[in-house]
Amino acid sequence: MWNRPWSLKEGFLIGGGLIIAGLMLELSIGPVSWDAFIWPANFWVLIGFLLLNIVIYSIRKRIYAFSFIASYKAAIPTLAYAVVLTIIMGLTRQTVNGKGVSNMLTFWPFVLTYVYLTVILGQIILRRLTHFMWQRDIPFLLNHLGLFIALVTATLGNADMQRLKMITALGETEWRGLNEQGEIVELPIAIQLDRFIMKTYDDGTPRRFASEVQLFTISGQHLQATVDVNKPITVEGWKIYQYGYDTSMGAESNTSILELIHDPWLPAVYTGIYMMLLGAVCMFILGVRRKQS
Repeated sequence: MWNRPWSLKEGFLIGGGLIIAGLMLELSIGPVSWDAFIWPANFWVLIGFLLLNIVIYSIRKRIYAFSFIASYKAAIPTLAYAVVLTIIMGLTRQTVNGKGVSNMLTFWPFVLTYVYLTVILGQIILRRLTHFMWQRDIPFLLNHLGLFIALVTATLGNADMQRLKMITALGETEWRGLNEQGEIVELPIAIQLDRFIMKTYDDGTPRRFASEVQLFTISGQHLQATVDVNKPITVEGWKIYQYGYDTSMGAESNTSILELIHDPWLPAVYTGIYMMLLGAVCMFILGVRRKQS
């Protein structure tokens, strides 16, 4: 073991070592605090992370471990650990104030595994870029670079995302919301509830509920819109969803609860996803051409 060239066995040991290190961090300092990465800290972390990848790649021939990172023998075990942790996340109820596997986004083994996976991805992309061939490498780079962008920006953007609940009363204007910690947050958007709408089935259960509202922005916009459960509206970077109402009043409710979400890094995440989709299309087109030739 640990004789060069390293194999999948060493890859699994490195991934397992990261999980053990993550558990030790979890027990000693507690979960990851994403509040420390709020803008502009996350921007500088992004710059540092990109530079780190470049440095690792540039000295890979002098340090064998760095060369190993760009191999499938490192990627496959790490991907296996990431899949297992993601499955655990899907099978476990996730809560904002949860600890350990109950809040995987702040669970050190989960975070370290995905950081390492992203570093591997970055090394593979850099290696392919240095031996670039148009027809062969465009689909590969679109897929891998898209995944890299989506993972990095979704992770670093987590600290800047705001998710608020706003309770609006009929005929009144509200500009404050409650965050997940129950704290009052003032918004750059004010909302006035003009009408609450509810349609029910024959047994009285809600079939649809929505809110007709007026929106006033700090930049001077005045909009009228209907907010539905599955049809949010977007105003100045905020997505506004219908969330709830006064259940004791039902269709006669004079209040409506809205959910407002602001994620400034979301366009970058979508860019990564669209790149992966485009890469899949390119792979399909090139595959068809090869069959026809």
